[in-house]
Amino acid sequence: MRVSCLQENLAKGVAIVGRAVASRSTLPVLENIYVGTDDGRLKLAATNLEIGITCWIGAQVEEEGEISVPARVVTDLVNSSPPERIDMALNVRTQTLQIHCAQFQAQLKGIDASDFPIIPTAEQDKAIHVAPDTLREMISQVTFAAATDETRPILTGVLTEFEGASLTMASADGFRISVRKAPLPEEVPESFRVIIPARALQEVARIMGDQEDPVEILVTQKRNQVLFHMQNIDLVSQLIEGNFPDYRQILPSSHVTRTVVDTGEFLRAIRRARIFARDAANMVRLQISGESTEGPARVRIVAEAAELGDNVEEIGASVEGEDIEIAFNVRYLIDVLGVLNSAQTIIETTDATSRGVILPASNDDFTHVIMPMHIGQRG
Repeated sequence: MRVSCLQENLAKGVAIVGRAVASRSTLPVLENIYVGTDDGRLKLAATNLEIGITCWIGAQVEEEGEISVPARVVTDLVNSSPPERIDMALNVRTQTLQIHCAQFQAQLKGIDASDFPIIPTAEQDKAIHVAPDTLREMISQVTFAAATDETRPILTGVLTEFEGASLTMASADGFRISVRKAPLPEEVPESFRVIIPARALQEVARIMGDQEDPVEILVTQKRNQVLFHMQNIDLVSQLIEGNFPDYRQILPSSHVTRTVVDTGEFLRAIRRARIFARDAANMVRLQISGESTEGPARVRIVAEAAELGDNVEEIGASVEGEDIEIAFNVRYLIDVLGVLNSAQTIIETTDATSRGVILPASNDDFTHVIMPMHIGQRG
């Protein structure tokens, strides 16, 4: 192999695939990055056997070849190189990659590319197309509510349903549920559902960048892997096997009180309340009051910490239904308000012990459900 490329492009490519490198593995090749030529471009790839990322960058290819080299070393080497052309040449006999840039030259010992795991690539004719802005927003609105511990592996994933011309993503961690729907440009030939690891979706959103072309999603025939094809980047992930809880049965079908608040104002007030709530089991109380002789409709936000004091703040609201006091985990409220993408927020409640629903006032494609906290006795 003999190939040349710009340091800037190589550094970007190495950073992208480096997200999939195994940090600690019994297989040394999983701590490597694959470097090879592919149809006049330089191909980089890495995998930890759960997620695999492939990236192609522009290059001048004089001689074909491939090798895998230690990810940490090649990343540090490329990032510390001057912003000039990098020349790479492979000694096949010794499996050594020679890297030359400006005034420095390095010899990097690698592992034969034949030992590197095969990462599937996209078959465009079978792919489902999703607008990048839509997919990015969907990922941000569901992955934060997925479980992070491995005690219930199924909840570390996002249920992804393709039905007709609709895509639905749902996540849950036992305390909250996020559901986001979006239309597809065309109907899928056959409805199906898969569970994609939340981490894989977060990586897709991260490496998508400012892509404008639709993202192509392909689920393998055996339903054990999903592949996301972006501009010059492929990400493939193992799917999670099992039955995801029926979130539709958990979504409240009715409410007693419907409150509408300004999202920005509400979020700022909740963040201030968190200063005290974090020392009191993260509990913040919402005291919702409709219009009365005592004044206009409002939401009173209360956080109390025995050793610190308390924080009380009122914001204006539009309230339909009965007055209510309900408590939520302040972090959960901040999480959902940060991804709502709506000028106004709807809060639907039934009573102090029933699930609360957070909705964007601007559309009906996103639903978030939060379990309340027990307020308890106060003196």
